[in-house]
Amino acid sequence: MNATLSLPAPAKLNLFLHITGRRPDGYHNLQTLFQFLDHGDTLHFNLRDDGQVKLHGELAGVAAEDNLIVRAARMLQAATGTDLGVDIQLDKRLPMGGGLGGGSSDAATTLVGLDHLWQSGLSEDQLAELGINLGADVPVFVRGRAAWAEGVGEQLMPVELDEPWYLVVIPNCSVSTAEIFSDQRLTRDTPPITLAAFREHGGRNDCLPVVAARYSEIRNTLILLNNYCEAKMTGTGSCLFGAFPNEREADKVRARLPATLRSFVAKGCNVSPLQQLLKTKH
Repeated sequence: MNATLSLPAPAKLNLFLHITGRRPDGYHNLQTLFQFLDHGDTLHFNLRDDGQVKLHGELAGVAAEDNLIVRAARMLQAATGTDLGVDIQLDKRLPMGGGLGGGSSDAATTLVGLDHLWQSGLSEDQLAELGINLGADVPVFVRGRAAWAEGVGEQLMPVELDEPWYLVVIPNCSVSTAEIFSDQRLTRDTPPITLAAFREHGGRNDCLPVVAARYSEIRNTLILLNNYCEAKMTGTGSCLFGAFPNEREADKVRARLPATLRSFVAKGCNVSPLQQLLKTKH
């Protein structure tokens, strides 16, 4: 097998996010619906035979040892006992603190990619179980299917959804998830709903009122985007999005936004671009 492997680490959107309770361990129980985008980071893997894990293209303000990519690689090494290593080059496109799951997606692509490269032979379940130790969103990226999620986001049920085009807007601020979840104003008792109820009535993002109160950039961008579509926030933000029937409609609205506001247009995917690509490699 060629030692070089390049794989996508796609973004995700939370199409809604309800917080249904707080657990004794401090984590929150939630309900959400994950869908992937055909837009994200790219990771390039080169096999090493000396057991070293080296990350190139490091992130500002994140020590290599704390990076989820490095932690994922070391975790897989420990789980499989391999003496192989890897050079990883990260091409970063997704903003940090944007609610698009960039860090979790990078970690999942590392687990899935290195399982492939090192020929570890771990099952999807085993990889997802390793992933949960790195972050609540990692398993959904490992499994790579649009999913209804409960618990802390680790109880996943695959779903078939429409695959619209999305305009994603990136306000110029980074939101700390921990900060939002510890805010006293956060709604923590939304009654659980069913997938059928969501399909009929939709849902909301319980984090949005707190985030909008704390960050004027997000509040103002939300007002702006609502002029053109039903604007929603993914995760704890900062990114906002709207759905469109086709790429042309999404591009049209994007062209009307201020040039200073970062944004992109991407297709919603029920099967992650990572899984789509790996299918072609098997």
